[in-house]
Amino acid sequence: MMTDFPYTRDLVLVGGGHTHAILLKMWAMAPLAGARLTLINPAPSAPYSGMLPGFVAGHYTSEELYIDLVRLARAAGARIILGKASHINRALKQVHVAGRPPIGYDVCSVDIGITSGMPELEGFSEHAVPAKPLDDFARIWDGFCKGTGDAEVAVLGAGVAGAEMAMAAAHHLQSLGRTAQVSLIDRSRALSRLGAQARKKVLASLDTLDVDLIEHAKVLRVWSDQIEIEGRAPVLSQLTLGAAGTRAYDWIAELGLALENGYLRVGPTLQSESDPSIFAVGDCAHLSHAPRPKAGVFAVRETPVLFHNLRAALTGGAMKEYHPQSDYLKLISLGGKEALAEKRGFAVSSTMMWRWKDQIDRKFMRQFDDLKSMAALDLPSEHTQGSEVHHGPICAGCGSKVGRGALAAAFDHSGAAREDVVALPGDDAALLQMGGLRQVLSTDHLRAFCDDPVVMTRIAAVHALGDIWSMGAAPQSAMVSLILPRMSTDLQERTLNEIMQTASDVMTEAGAQIIGGHTSMGAEFTIGFSVTGLAREHPITLAGAQVGDVLILTSPIGTGVLLAAEMQMTARGADVARAYARMSRSVAEDAYALRNAHAMTDVTGFGLVGHLANICRASGVGAELNARDVPLMDGALELSEKAVQSSLYPDNLSDALTMMNAPETPRGRLMLDPQTAGGLLAAIAPEDAQKAIAEMKEQGINAVQIGRIIDGPIALKLIE
Repeated sequence: MMTDFPYTRDLVLVGGGHTHAILLKMWAMAPLAGARLTLINPAPSAPYSGMLPGFVAGHYTSEELYIDLVRLARAAGARIILGKASHINRALKQVHVAGRPPIGYDVCSVDIGITSGMPELEGFSEHAVPAKPLDDFARIWDGFCKGTGDAEVAVLGAGVAGAEMAMAAAHHLQSLGRTAQVSLIDRSRALSRLGAQARKKVLASLDTLDVDLIEHAKVLRVWSDQIEIEGRAPVLSQLTLGAAGTRAYDWIAELGLALENGYLRVGPTLQSESDPSIFAVGDCAHLSHAPRPKAGVFAVRETPVLFHNLRAALTGGAMKEYHPQSDYLKLISLGGKEALAEKRGFAVSSTMMWRWKDQIDRKFMRQFDDLKSMAALDLPSEHTQGSEVHHGPICAGCGSKVGRGALAAAFDHSGAAREDVVALPGDDAALLQMGGLRQVLSTDHLRAFCDDPVVMTRIAAVHALGDIWSMGAAPQSAMVSLILPRMSTDLQERTLNEIMQTASDVMTEAGAQIIGGHTSMGAEFTIGFSVTGLAREHPITLAGAQVGDVLILTSPIGTGVLLAAEMQMTARGADVARAYARMSRSVAEDAYALRNAHAMTDVTGFGLVGHLANICRASGVGAELNARDVPLMDGALELSEKAVQSSLYPDNLSDALTMMNAPETPRGRLMLDPQTAGGLLAAIAPEDAQKAIAEMKEQGINAVQIGRIIDGPIALKLIE
C-alpha cells in the first residue's frame, strides 16, 4: 500500500460484477488522489456472463471465462478483500464480511448480480445447480464434462438463458462422444419474450440438437437422478441446471433502502433513492426512472456514468445521469459455432453471427489483459556500478529481507555475555533463562504485499509466531510494530480497528496476549510483531539433528515467486488467493505433532535450502534433499519455468553455493525461493516421523518426507 497523497476518503465496491470490473480498469488509468479504493468479492475472479454459453459448449476454457480481479485490483491500486458481503450498516457506514472486522466507507457501490429463486422448489438446493451465481455453476459443469458414459441433463427454465444453456450442453456432450439426453423444461411457453422470427429459429436449433422441450410443466420436486413433474412421466437427470426464477440476494432487503421486488431502486445518477452515499448497478439494481430487463449490456454502459459520479461524490463535483437505450441487440448462442442476432423483431442466424459475437466477447475480455505491470525503472545513461543489478522492484514479504550474508556480517558482534541469555547460533529466536523459567523471544516484520490489512495482519502474526512454535514453545505475549501509509485521522482509526482486532484474534487463538506496540506513519504499509513464548526444559533448536533423521515439511513452497509475479501482474489471482490462505494458516498443530523432533525451524526468507543449511551448520551434519518430493504451491512451478524470481533469490543462491551446486531446473530453483509464513521443517527419527505425519493428516495437514540427514561434511545434496 503506497501512495503519493494521503488517503482521506474510502470508496468501497461491493461485488466484482461487469460494471465494477470495467470501473477498476478505468480507475487504473485515472486514479483519484486521496481515495482509497477497496473491492469486496467472494472469489479472486469473476465469470463473464457473455461467454458462459460458449464455455458450456466447450468453445472457451474456464480461464478464458474469468476476469482476474486480483490482477485488476493491483493495476487500479485497490485493495481486494476476498469475502462475501452480508450486511451494510448505513449508520456506521460499514460493510460486514463474515470472518473479519467491518470495512468502513464514505461512498459505497453495489454490483453483486442476482441469485436463483429456485431453491424454494423442493429438492432443488440438494440436487440442482443454479446458473447464478456463475462461479459454482462453471466449476460443477466443468467437472461433469470430465465424466464418461451416457449423460442426462435437465435445464429448468426455457427463457433465452435456459435455451442457450440446453443447446450448449447438448452440443458439448455430443462433441465429447457421449450419448446425451438434454431436457429443457418450462412451466409456461418457451422463449415467450423473443419475437416470433427469433423464437422459431431457436426452436429449430433445439430440435436439431435433439433437446427435448417440455412446456407447461409443473415441476413438483428435483431428485438426484430425475425431475418429478405433475401429470407426466419423470424426466431422468444426472445434472439439473436452474435457469429460471432469478431474484435479488436476501440481505439487500435488510438494508432499509428503497426496493423494487427486492432490487435496489436507483435514480438517473445510479444512487439509491434512500441513501446518496450508496450506488447500485448491474442486475442487483432497478432503474426507477427507466426500468429495463436484466441484461449485461446495461451494466457495461452504466460504467462511465458510475465512474464519473463516484468521483463526484468523493470530490463534491456535479453528477451525470444515465439514460439507457430503449432496445438492444441480442446475440444468442445456438450450441455450435452459430449464433442468432435479434433486434426489434428482426432475426438472423449464421456462423458469421457467432464469429461476430465471439469477436465482441473476446474484445471485452482483452481489456483486462492489457494491464500495466510494475516493471523495473529505466536506468539513466549515467549510473554507478552495480545499479543494473539492484534497480529492479523490491519484492514484499520475506522477499524484501536482507540476505543471509549481510546479516551474518552485521551480527558478528556479540556483546558482553550474560548468564541469563542462552546462545543459540543460527536460531531466529533468543532463549532467556530466569531461574526455572525459559522464555523464547523473537521479532519479525513484513513489508506489505497485500493491501487488505486483515489478511496482511494475520499473515504477519502467523509468520512471527513461527519462531516460537518451531522451538516447541507456547506463545505468551506480543507487541505490534506498525507503519501506516499517510491517511486522514478517520481512515487511521478504521484501519487500526481492522488491524488490532485481527491481531488480537490470532494471538488469542495462539494463547498469547497483546501487551502493547508502536505505530508511525510512513511511505507504505509495514507490520510486525515482537513475540515471546514459554519453552519446555529442552526447547527444539537447529542444533539437534542426528544422522538417520528424516526431513519433514508441513506446507508447500512457492510464495516468493507468486508474490513477485503478483506484483508484476503475471500471476493468476486464484493462485495468489490460495497462497494468502496458506500463509494465514497457523502451524501450532504442526509443531505439536512434531514435538519429538531433534531439530526444527520455520521456512521463511532464506528458502527451504537456506533453512536446511542452517540446521546442517548448527548440527554439524549433511543433508540430502529430494526436490521431486517437495510440495509446491499452485502456479509456482509454471512461474519458475518462466524465470520469475524473488528479488531475494540471488542472495539465497549465493549462500547456497557455499554448501551445494547451483540448482539446474525450475523446480530446483524453487528450493531457494524465499517463503513468507511458511511451514515447519523438522529433522526427526523415522519412527516418530510416520506418527507425526499421520497425526497431522488427521488435522488436514499434508506433511511430507522430503529428505534425510546424512553423515559426512556439512553440505547439502540436492536431488532434482
